[in-house]
Amino acid sequence: MEVNHSLAFVARRLSLVLGVLALVACLGTQAKPASAATPAFVRVVHASPEIGTADVFLDGAKVLSNFAFGTVTGYVSIPPGPHKVQVALIGKGPGAAAITQTLSVQSGLAYTVVGLGTTATGFSLQVFVENNQIATGMAKVRLYHLSPGTGALNVSVNGSTVISGLAYEQASNYLVVAPGAYTFDVTASQPSTTLPVSATLNANMVTSIFVVGVFNGTPQLQFVTAQVAGLPSLPSTGSDPNPTTTTPGNSYPLTPWLFGVLALLVVGAGVATRRGALARRKAKMLSRE
Repeated sequence: MEVNHSLAFVARRLSLVLGVLALVACLGTQAKPASAATPAFVRVVHASPEIGTADVFLDGAKVLSNFAFGTVTGYVSIPPGPHKVQVALIGKGPGAAAITQTLSVQSGLAYTVVGLGTTATGFSLQVFVENNQIATGMAKVRLYHLSPGTGALNVSVNGSTVISGLAYEQASNYLVVAPGAYTFDVTASQPSTTLPVSATLNANMVTSIFVVGVFNGTPQLQFVTAQVAGLPSLPSTGSDPNPTTTTPGNSYPLTPWLFGVLALLVVGAGVATRRGALARRKAKMLSRE
């Protein structure tokens, strides 16, 4: 009877451990919970010469204050989907916005949103979708024509034309060049003039040159340069200002203590089996006597 109890005890223990192992294996094969949607990345440029220092509102909440002409913000992350953007003179509130537009952004993409226009043409937001994937070991540069009243722009470097016929409210294609110091000659067709802009283009960086202001007017025509290390949070494009951790699929290896428990149970089962065999032989010998 004692042997039967021992065997039953070992069997129960073994069943319990096997159940635990089955649960661990089940946990190891479960899919990880879905992560939150990748945000979109947006920066804002003030390029309207007739809107003074402004406040910017996103979905009714103020996100920029004292936003001066010629300012280029860094990228910030926002949820994908439609968003109401309003630009109002400082202190006036969204009810007196000079610009009100609904913009829709997609997960994982980068956007440059430009406030531009004049009283004569009307004010609006112009949206540029960016391709900030870095070119390894190289520099990337893009020119944005945001100067009202200035005709199409041609851009040359060392006498070679690299951008031709860039119209107002347009951005050029990206130029991929060796890193270094450059002087770009920017020529306007109307009025006929050429202005130089110098920039140091760093490796593994994306440089944006914004042409803003008014030729022979106020605020004066100027070049505003911004440089970023690619698009936040995407592989090989820089660092996310609001980083999230991506956890690989969970796995639960069999730990040493589990093997130890199994070994003890197997040894215990073997001992109980041997004791049972000895007891049965002893009983047979006694019965023969």
